[in-house]
Amino acid sequence: MSAYEALARVYDQLTGDVGYQKRADYLEKLFQKSRIPVHTVLDLACGTGAMTAALTERGYELIGVDGSPDMLAAAREKASDLTGIAPVFLNQDMTALDLYGTVDAAVCCLDSLNYLTSPRDVQRTFERLHLFISPGGLLVFDVNSACKLASLDGQVFLDETEDVYCVWRTEYEKRSRICSYWMDIFTRRPDGQWDRAGEEHRQKAYEVEELRSWLLEAGFNRIRTYGDCRMSGPRENEQRIYFSAIRGK
Repeated sequence: MSAYEALARVYDQLTGDVGYQKRADYLEKLFQKSRIPVHTVLDLACGTGAMTAALTERGYELIGVDGSPDMLAAAREKASDLTGIAPVFLNQDMTALDLYGTVDAAVCCLDSLNYLTSPRDVQRTFERLHLFISPGGLLVFDVNSACKLASLDGQVFLDETEDVYCVWRTEYEKRSRICSYWMDIFTRRPDGQWDRAGEEHRQKAYEVEELRSWLLEAGFNRIRTYGDCRMSGPRENEQRIYFSAIRGK
């Protein structure tokens, strides 16, 4: 089964502890720190649209882009009850981003960039973002750090609710710096029986200096790194690292 086909149906149930409002607060702090007027925002790899919804409710005009039709279906359903300007959703690969115009800011949340396991794909994504962020506009994204992905090797995790049971195991390949996640997802049917589905996800570890150099090559500047939802720099062994960058004029 393709990645996110089964997970899309239960993703929100399994990610209740993500803290989207807290992370939206943090994004707004970075918007304000940049001193750039932000009205239109691209939510790249928007998934089921939880961050899209949070920012829409705060008055921003959103474009949500994701490569999974199943995740976008959930995002569109979630957006049907929002106040404010209705988000626009596009089914696109990050590396082939193609908008109708430019945005003031782009965000890419919850380690979505790690899913690009080819360095060239990361570079292409930065190049496409440079095309569609207005000159002087802001890019914010976060990644799982290299030390976090390496620490997951051989781990087994369990997430469960009353109607969903997900067990996943991980393997980190040091040479390729790729962490593979194998998921077994069990969902309870109305008749009380359970359906089982399996998915494989892969993330690549990138070093801060690699990402910084590719941002510079794509035309971004004023690149800053932060710890997880902090306004200070990453600590040693930081698990999640945020980047902010300005699109060069």
